[in-house]
Amino acid sequence: MTPDQIILFTLFGLVFAMLLWGRFRYDIVAFGALLVGVVLGVVPTEDAFSGFGHPATIIVALVLVVSAGLVRSGAVYLITRTLVDASRKLGGHIAIMGAIGGVLSAFMNNVAALALLMPVDIQTARKAGRSPGLSLMPLSFATILGGMVTLIGTPPNIIIASIREDSFGEPFAMFDFAPVGGITALAGLIFVALIGWRLIPTPDGKAAGATLESYTDYLAELTVPDGSKLIGKRLRELYDDAEKNDVAILGLMRDGKRRYGTAQNSTLEAQDIIIIEAAPEALDEFRSALNLDFTDTKREELLSAASDGLTVIEVVATETSRITGKTADAIGLAWRQRTVLMGLSRKGKPVKSQMRKTVIQAGDILLLLAPNDAAADVTDWLGCLPLADRGVAVTVNSKVWLAIGLFAGAVALASFGLVYLPIALGLVVMAYVLAKIVPLSELYTHIEWPVVVLLGSMIPLGAALETSGGTELIAGALVGLTEGLAPWIILTVLMVVTMTLSDVLNNTATTIVAAPVGIQMADSLNVSADPFLMAVAVAASSAFLTPIGHKNNTLILGPGGYSFGDYWRMGLPLELLVVAVSIPAILVFWPL
Repeated sequence: MTPDQIILFTLFGLVFAMLLWGRFRYDIVAFGALLVGVVLGVVPTEDAFSGFGHPATIIVALVLVVSAGLVRSGAVYLITRTLVDASRKLGGHIAIMGAIGGVLSAFMNNVAALALLMPVDIQTARKAGRSPGLSLMPLSFATILGGMVTLIGTPPNIIIASIREDSFGEPFAMFDFAPVGGITALAGLIFVALIGWRLIPTPDGKAAGATLESYTDYLAELTVPDGSKLIGKRLRELYDDAEKNDVAILGLMRDGKRRYGTAQNSTLEAQDIIIIEAAPEALDEFRSALNLDFTDTKREELLSAASDGLTVIEVVATETSRITGKTADAIGLAWRQRTVLMGLSRKGKPVKSQMRKTVIQAGDILLLLAPNDAAADVTDWLGCLPLADRGVAVTVNSKVWLAIGLFAGAVALASFGLVYLPIALGLVVMAYVLAKIVPLSELYTHIEWPVVVLLGSMIPLGAALETSGGTELIAGALVGLTEGLAPWIILTVLMVVTMTLSDVLNNTATTIVAAPVGIQMADSLNVSADPFLMAVAVAASSAFLTPIGHKNNTLILGPGGYSFGDYWRMGLPLELLVVAVSIPAILVFWPL
């Protein structure tokens, strides 16, 4: 190996290790690696920021804005209001939601598709009296599968098309992925709807049809105010009121020390903190019934000043939320947004520690008490996803068909090669702004900047690895290990390796490395590179074994009450099915 190859392999090894560790966000890791690569001379200075102007990066950013326009116009809710019915049996509900999710994610970012449908799915589960954990994982997997169908459905497809353009002068077109991706997605959706959901353990480990208790209960802290009628009473005297309001009193905190079990005989004093576990509605009813305060009187004053009253909202933290990796106090949730963190749930269980001092993780559910007129703004400010059906979009209904028509027109122009895809999407964004479908003030807020930074950083590193001969070394090693085997078996090996990496790493980073390796393998075997690129595209999107392989799986972790080991139960047979279906499809539509 040359010195440049050694440095690049070391850099990529460190990037993958840091992504697995998860201590630092993926965009910071990738950008740091890029800077180190430039300083060490393995990435040319003039190419350092070429990835930020790369078509793949531009397309990803534009697709996110277009997705927001389709949401604000009411197009998505028009579909869900028409097709979703809480009285439908679970299998039928999963099939309908999966189909909607699959179609939406084929034409918009699959994370955005899940974010739109997750509140609908949760509300439907609540109305039907079943655990959201029974349907959220199928929905997540369906939106991942749907992204395989078109060029813009998922970042790996966009990257694959761009790498093909760089290598052979022509990218994959909008629907070139459809024959293989469509068949694979359809087979996956059928499996998920008929068999897969039955393999999911419910959040509380009981059989299918478990209640929502493990999902809706939160740990909360309420203070006995000065002059309260409760002062002098024993804590156990509150048990009757707690039972009436469906609240469980867990203990008492005094002078910073928690008391569980023995606290029932404690005589209540002013400023004692009562620790309770309750559903959102029950929590607020109990607080009102006993005239308890929040744990911080300043927060209560801020909230009491809101003229339109208060509302309880539930949101889920994402990888890029403002509060993820921080505490409620650290971001100034109370004084900046007049909002109180009343409860915190992680993996379907309440967090039994001081909530405002607890570092929030992606997938956590936050129970917030916010002013009525600012609830939506608080959610947007936090960058979290609401877990309630938001109803009709905020723009005028007459713009639904305008938004759909503009997008459909751009897709048609790009599909027939009349307009370059980034230009077509750019025109849609401009039209959305001019038609006030997407307000100018919100134009950049819909772009997921960490993904843009990740792509912009990894593309020059991937190019450097290829230029240095690093991808050729990897390809040679894989071909050497499978020497003497049929090309389709070697294709399968590449797919399985890529799929395995995608289960534990960011699929964007995986694609940037695996696609050039696939091209080199095809060159070594003297066969077409297209089937190898298709195999990488499908495999990179098939992250079903863990909650960390794909953002959609992370988003449902808390709302579904899942644990890390729950995903493989449905994910492993689904991945095996993907390989079994996609390899023959690739050989038919993209022959070696």
